[in-house]
Amino acid sequence: MKISIHTLPHAEGMPLPSYATPHAAAMDLRAAIPAEEVWILDPGERRLVPTGLSMAIPEGFEGQVRPRSGLALRHGVTVLNAPGTIDSDYRGEVMVVLINHGRVPFEIRREERIAQLLVAPVCRWEWAPETELAALGETERGEGGYGSTGRR
Repeated sequence: MKISIHTLPHAEGMPLPSYATPHAAAMDLRAAIPAEEVWILDPGERRLVPTGLSMAIPEGFEGQVRPRSGLALRHGVTVLNAPGTIDSDYRGEVMVVLINHGRVPFEIRREERIAQLLVAPVCRWEWAPETELAALGETERGEGGYGSTGRR
C-alpha cells in the first residue's frame, strides 16, 4: 500500500519515515527542527515537536504515533498521549508530544528519531443501548475492576 505524503519547507532534505529493520511494524518519525538549533527537554517538561510532514492516511485506517522504546529506556523520553492518533481526514502537519520523565535534560536535534508511526485498520462501531445490565451477558470476571484478576 502507498500513502500520499508531503514534506513541508522546514523539513526539506530530511528522509521520509522508514522502517529500521525489514520486520519492523512501525516507521520512525524524525524531528524537523532547524539544523542550527538544539531543543532542550527538561525533566518533567513536555513539548510539541514538528515532523515536517503532512499525509493522507487512507479511509478505514489511522496513524498511531507511538514511543520509541530506546528513548524511553535510556532517557525516560516518551510520547505523552501514546498512542497519538492521526485520523484519515487530517491533513495538517504531524506533530509529536514528547515528555521527559527522566532525571536529566534531553537534547533534541534535527532528524532525531523521536517516535514511531504505525498505520493500522480502524473498525467503526455503533452502540446498541440495553436497558438491563444482564443483557450484556455474564463473564467469569463480571464487574471486577482494577486489579481484580490478581497478580501472577
